[in-house]
Amino acid sequence: MRCILCEKLSFPIICNKCQNTLLVPSFYKRELIKDFFVYSFYNYEEIKNLLNSKYQFYGDKIYNILATHSLKKFGDSFEYPQKVFTIPIDDHTRHEFSHTAILANKLKSHTIIPLFNKLKAKNIVKYAGRDLVFRKKNRRDFVYSGNKNIQVILVDDLVTTGLTILEAKEILEKNGCEVLFALTLSDAKF
Repeated sequence: MRCILCEKLSFPIICNKCQNTLLVPSFYKRELIKDFFVYSFYNYEEIKNLLNSKYQFYGDKIYNILATHSLKKFGDSFEYPQKVFTIPIDDHTRHEFSHTAILANKLKSHTIIPLFNKLKAKNIVKYAGRDLVFRKKNRRDFVYSGNKNIQVILVDDLVTTGLTILEAKEILEKNGCEVLFALTLSDAKF
C-alpha cells in the first residue's frame, strides 16, 4: 500500500513520517457562547480531505490515526477531580463506521469514560456546504438516553457554525448533565 499523503510505500494508510510531520496537532480554542468553549487540534484547510474520508470505506483508518495524534494525547494528559464522560455527537453508523465513536473511544483514559449510542439525531439532514440559515431551520432534534447528572465532554469531528454542538449541549443540560466543553478534530474557522 502507499501513503495517501506522500505516496511512498507504507503499511499504514498514512506513513509514520507523514504522521509525525504533517499530523502534529496544534490547539485551537473558540468560545461558542459565553464561557462555553470548543477546542480543536487541526487547521481545517490542512486536513479537510482527511476529514472527508468518513464517506469512504477506509475512513476509519484515517480517523483512528487523527484521533491517536490528538484526542488520545489530550485524554492521556487530562486531569480532573472526578470521572468525566465523553459523548460522541450522533454516533450512528451511516457508512461503514461511526467516525464520532472512533474519536470518543480514543479519548478514553483513567478520568474519561466514553458513552456510546446515547445522543442521537432524529433529523439526519447533511449540513456539509449548507449556510447558517439552512442549519437553523433544520435542527438535529437530538434525543439523549444516557445517565443524568453527569459531567460531559462532547466530541465531534468538525465545528463550523457551532449550532450542532450547542444543540447537543442544550439537550444534555435538559437531562441534568453539565457539559464542560467540546472537542473536535478541526474548526472550520481556523
